[in-house]
Amino acid sequence: MRRTTKKSCETIIALVVSFVFLCNLLSSEDNPVEKVEGLFYLDGTPVTIEMARGKITRVTRTASLDDPSLLNLYIAPGLIDNQVNGYASVGFSSPGLTVEGVRAATHALWKAGVTTYLPTVITSSRERLLENFAVLSYTTDDEEIGLSIPGFHLEGPYISPDDGFRGAHSKLWVRPPDWQEFAEINKAAQNKILQVTLAPEVEGAMDFIRNCVRQGIIVGLGHHNASAEIVKQAINEGASISTHLGNGCANMIHRHDNPLWPQLADDRLMASIIVDGFHLRPEEVQVFYKAKGPERTILTSDVTKLAGMPPGEYTYDERTVVLTPEGMIKYPSQNVLAGAASPISIGVGNIMLFTNCSLADAINMASRNSARLYGLRDRGEIKPGKRADLILFSIHQGKLSIKKTILAGKVVYSAEKN
Repeated sequence: MRRTTKKSCETIIALVVSFVFLCNLLSSEDNPVEKVEGLFYLDGTPVTIEMARGKITRVTRTASLDDPSLLNLYIAPGLIDNQVNGYASVGFSSPGLTVEGVRAATHALWKAGVTTYLPTVITSSRERLLENFAVLSYTTDDEEIGLSIPGFHLEGPYISPDDGFRGAHSKLWVRPPDWQEFAEINKAAQNKILQVTLAPEVEGAMDFIRNCVRQGIIVGLGHHNASAEIVKQAINEGASISTHLGNGCANMIHRHDNPLWPQLADDRLMASIIVDGFHLRPEEVQVFYKAKGPERTILTSDVTKLAGMPPGEYTYDERTVVLTPEGMIKYPSQNVLAGAASPISIGVGNIMLFTNCSLADAINMASRNSARLYGLRDRGEIKPGKRADLILFSIHQGKLSIKKTILAGKVVYSAEKN
């Protein structure tokens, strides 16, 4: 009896070992070690990057590139955009949002080199917020696009009701912070709202900021007209980023007492900026960059559903806006901009032109800095052990041309096949 038991155990162990070996073999075949070659974004020298099972396994500097077609091809981490309101005719705040719509927008963003982004829902009715975040909640676990969507950004509705500072947000739905309401909205989002942007001067904002920080939610200051004292108090409570600094701001402000100076002056506050060539003048970008530096600046797009659409007048989300031939989206009724039509890759090229910063700094502001802010430790840099999110691109006259986008070791976009 004992011999039979012993032999049975040995047989079972042998079967288990064979099964594990077979699984490892199949896994290796499904995810073979791959490599890409090109110029390293940090210093422009030749590099070979090897990948296996969705992660970077080795980064090797080489003396030269044998393939002439790689001499102008750069390799960088995939871009991370913390404010995407929509893309390719899909609006994340619009009625009738579907998972298929989010999938289509994600595919289009891959073409622009964006491997991670925060779908952003702006000031809306309680019902719309609950409905759209419920739809978005399904995307984070989606087998195809989930790796690109770690969570969401709620911009509003707890912002300034004043014209100019409110921007293109509908005044009808602007309201004071309500923690119970937010808790319900976040529950609909499966507690995956990573950032909330609000106005710190509105009633109840400080308590709301404290509650967010306790739960690990990033608080951004935006669409506000807070005094220096209130901005400092909000930072003391844990606010950590200025949302699209220089925008969500009235056209006419006091030269001394305005919300820009205190945000620029405090080194505890990072700043996201839109460098599409319309939202900020080159001189503004230069000043903001000098004040915050490459470590505390984040490039964002604030891109909307009109990206990729033909010029003209559009009515959506209860607003009438105009998309100009140059790519500017205007909100005529308030004489302000209403989001952007250019992906973050445009900002990478522009900030190099405007500030003379290096490619390394520009990429870090469009990838690494966001990854660090949101605790996405597996991406944003090219190092062994990091997720293999990569873009291969060329640069001509300050514009990036994405040739290939790799997400977790898999090619999700190739210019050669499109």
